Amino acid sequence: MSVDIHSSKKVAFYTLGCKLNFSESSTLSREFSRYGYREVEFHDSPDIYVINSCSVTDNADKKCKKIIRKALSNSPNATIAVTGCFAQLNPETIAEIPGVDFVIGADQKSQLPELIKNIDRKSKQKVFHTKINNVEHFFPSYSFSEKVAYHHYDDITANDRTRSFLKIQDGCDYSCSFCTIPLARGKSRSGSIDEIKNQIIFLVSQGIKEIVLTGVNTGDFKTQDGKRFYDLLCEIENMKESFRLRISSIEPNLLEDDIIQLSAVSQKIMPHFHIPLQSGSDKILNRMRRRYLTGLYKERIEKIKSLIPHVCIGADVIVGFPGENENDFSMTCHFIKNLDISYLHVFTYSERPQTDAISLNDSVPQKIRSERSAILHELSFQKRMFFYNSFQGQNMEVLMEAENKNGFMYGFTKNYIRVRIPYDPLLVNELVWLILDKNNMGIKLKIENRK
Repeated sequence: MSVDIHSSKKVAFYTLGCKLNFSESSTLSREFSRYGYREVEFHDSPDIYVINSCSVTDNADKKCKKIIRKALSNSPNATIAVTGCFAQLNPETIAEIPGVDFVIGADQKSQLPELIKNIDRKSKQKVFHTKINNVEHFFPSYSFSEKVAYHHYDDITANDRTRSFLKIQDGCDYSCSFCTIPLARGKSRSGSIDEIKNQIIFLVSQGIKEIVLTGVNTGDFKTQDGKRFYDLLCEIENMKESFRLRISSIEPNLLEDDIIQLSAVSQKIMPHFHIPLQSGSDKILNRMRRRYLTGLYKERIEKIKSLIPHVCIGADVIVGFPGENENDFSMTCHFIKNLDISYLHVFTYSERPQTDAISLNDSVPQKIRSERSAILHELSFQKRMFFYNSFQGQNMEVLMEAENKNGFMYGFTKNYIRVRIPYDPLLVNELVWLILDKNNMGIKLKIENRK
């Protein structure tokens, strides 16, 4: 399709939340280009804004509303379409926000460009939405775009052509008491192995050197003919193409021995796991309705470290969950201190409508939640510094990225140590060998910033 960029309409994206949202926004941007739209930056007065929302926390809801107001300020006559988890959970609420033209639910997300093209914004119908129990469609997605704005993680840049987030799974059949995701994403469903392999072949042919497998519950990947996540990893391992492979996150109860053993000998799977913990108190894990207790979590970490000693392991932790008393939090701190993990992602519990946890007794005051969050952030910092320091003096391979940040460029080792060196455009998307030290690992800078 030939498009005249001077006459085509302009579209801009703003993506909140997870890496799965990022991969979907990137795919939508490519679909818009097929319909003759030209993608621009958020501030470039586009004709259409697409806001891909999140609803994991109350702050994500508020951020979505703030972005809508900012979009209207930038381009008062723009069409504004809101999709994503917040849009699926609260379509009528969003439709009532001044300036919002379309609200697109989970099942209609992949049709968004066609809907916007064919529906008059003056139409009375603003909400395109299917009840989540009826959502069965799997929307294949991968990130490969230069302008999709993304605001959450520091390992994604707006012009990231080095790494691609490849969606292999969507939805969740779990019923964690704090989580809205099953209500926003629906039941677990997956792509086909052949389709995923073809997407990888294309991405590698375009110069992508690292693929991150992502999903709502990635380890729950299963095809209609019964193939599981381990089978997918084996198929990818046997591909002739050369690339790095990461697993974005995997539940401890789904991280089976065969996956760990394959990762230990793999030529593609990077020595890096992110494994949600949420609490170091079995009482709280039961209240959260998690599918494991601390004993299993500890055993999984020990199994991984025994086979892959240099591995980087991250964990998610929620603080301030209802009923978390001082003893529970102390148990969490003690458990984490004694775990051989490398960093934490710390989340402060946020009451979410339509979840069971909102009706639990013994709410933790916000002040205490903030104090506990600060304690775990400090523990995470100490864990990360210990992990980084253990590799000082080692010669490691680093995949360098495109962003020029204050004269420096950044990259990651195989085991997810973030390294910085003076910017050199010739090193973008290149694998370089570096002897790690306090300067290129940013240890001195991190300590100074803490002060």
